[in-house]
Amino acid sequence: MRDVHTPARQRGEASSKNLVTLAVVALLVVLVGIFFLPNSQKMSDPAAEAQAVAERLQPVGTVEVMVAKAGGGARSGEEVYKAVCAACHAAGALGAPKFGDASAWGPRLGAGYAALLNSALKGKNAMPAQGGGDTSDLEVGRAVVYMVNNAGGKFDEPKAPAEAK
Repeated sequence: MRDVHTPARQRGEASSKNLVTLAVVALLVVLVGIFFLPNSQKMSDPAAEAQAVAERLQPVGTVEVMVAKAGGGARSGEEVYKAVCAACHAAGALGAPKFGDASAWGPRLGAGYAALLNSALKGKNAMPAQGGGDTSDLEVGRAVVYMVNNAGGKFDEPKAPAEAK
């Protein structure tokens, strides 16, 4: 009696051998491409190659450091408010009195400039010292006066020691 399935098995073994051979050849082609293609793209101009390397090594971001104005002058109250204070006082975040809201600033005005400046310098409730910004005491004082005066207060803006003379 003849086995009907023998030719089919032999064909299956042959096709699996062909598949393995094809996979090995494909892997070799990929490996050859990986090793030899980058070397074939070398630039002939050293200056262009240096420029391409410099472009690839560019930093992702930059850091900007705030420096006092030329001449060492302190920022105005409005500048400090916009840079530091507005983050909370513009929207009234975390219980901060909103900029220009006379009813919110009214009770604080009664405490006087010295008490408001002390709170701003040392921090109060959720507000960190100096509003969390990198500001001088003079700049904080100017920001306090700017905010208070825009809510109906009548404080004089503090002067820099050189300006006071």
